[in-house]
Amino acid sequence: MKRGFYTIMAAQFFSSLADNALFVAAVELIRSSGGAEWQRAALVPMFALFYVILAPFVGAFADSKPKGTVMMVSNSIKLLGCLLMLVGQHPLLAYALVGLGAAAYSPAKYGILTELLPASQLVKANGWIEGLTIASIILGVLLGGTLMRSSVADFFLGFDFPLIDTGIDTPPEAAIAIMVFVYALAAWINTRIPHTGVEMVPLRRDPSQSLWVNLVSLLPDFRDCNRRLWRDKLGQISLATTTLFWGVSGNLRYIVLAWSALALGYTTSQASSLVGVVAIGTAAGAVLASLKTRLDDAPRFILMGAGMGVVVLFMNFISSLWVAVPFLILLGALGGFIVVPMNALLQHRGHNLMGAGRSIAVQNFNEQLCILGLGGLYTLSSGLGLSAFGAITGFGVLVASLMLLIRRWHLSNLERYPDELNRLLEIARHDKSH
Repeated sequence: MKRGFYTIMAAQFFSSLADNALFVAAVELIRSSGGAEWQRAALVPMFALFYVILAPFVGAFADSKPKGTVMMVSNSIKLLGCLLMLVGQHPLLAYALVGLGAAAYSPAKYGILTELLPASQLVKANGWIEGLTIASIILGVLLGGTLMRSSVADFFLGFDFPLIDTGIDTPPEAAIAIMVFVYALAAWINTRIPHTGVEMVPLRRDPSQSLWVNLVSLLPDFRDCNRRLWRDKLGQISLATTTLFWGVSGNLRYIVLAWSALALGYTTSQASSLVGVVAIGTAAGAVLASLKTRLDDAPRFILMGAGMGVVVLFMNFISSLWVAVPFLILLGALGGFIVVPMNALLQHRGHNLMGAGRSIAVQNFNEQLCILGLGGLYTLSSGLGLSAFGAITGFGVLVASLMLLIRRWHLSNLERYPDELNRLLEIARHDKSH
């Protein structure tokens, strides 16, 4: 691997670490300030909001400038959101701004790999990036929970600066202040990413038109790319599966926190470790899938998604940590085993249909729209009094039912379009072999 790849990995690690630690701190900040349950639940959809709104534009923006610069600007936006939370702005609004930075960061993070590395190293590079991201999720959630502990928080709150009143008086505020420095570190590392020498693609702009009109002109191309992927007989199945998986997984991060408080009597700090347990299972499932599955095998594992929904339902009957841990590992492992081949198949079809950058933008749009929709539904339900147990039941039934429908969709495609599907699978098989 080229040296610049390791710089990209370092920046990605610290940026994702801060995202996940900040989430735990924001949950505790709302809770400790007397915020309603629905406000804590709303953190997930608020983070996804700009992924959906900006999806048609961030890909083109990432291609118009050196991607290291785009990543640096994105981390600076995250840092600004962190500072706003620290100075008293509502955590929901500040966390939405962090989501804006993440939305701009994603296409640059993946797009630079195709510029920096030869095609023969892309699968390996994506594996490293995904593995590192999962590690940063685990460590970020654990870091956020650790910083909430009184013994740790008291150490950082004990620092005094002469003639300066920082206004940082609570464990969540101390954790958020530390995340400011982590985002700053990630942004600095981004400045060390080398230029790849690839020619930039300027944003299409008509000087005679306003900025708003120029932005709107990007929408038809994004709509066509989205439509193209949903109409592809393999693309639609992989996109539907990954969209559902990430929609549920994104919200499960908070639901596990709420569930552990009810079922196990855990604090936010204690519950954060269980979110890390799910991520450990996801990592294990992802590694196993990468070793045991082929690209063209991906549709065969859809039925495992229904099993994941059933496992979610069993969480309602767990009241012991010793039972909860293996269940959460199993839940994460099933998800990781399904999503790795499906995500690879989706990237393969997207690359062949429209190119990697646009494909990632379409994928982000659909997955984050699902997170936003399910998160909004859960937030509304929480506001109406739905407990974490009720949410788990709803999510479990939803996952199992929709995965069965997706499987039926794929079987119907096999019956109606056998020649086309066999041709596409053969292309995937050939692509995997190289």
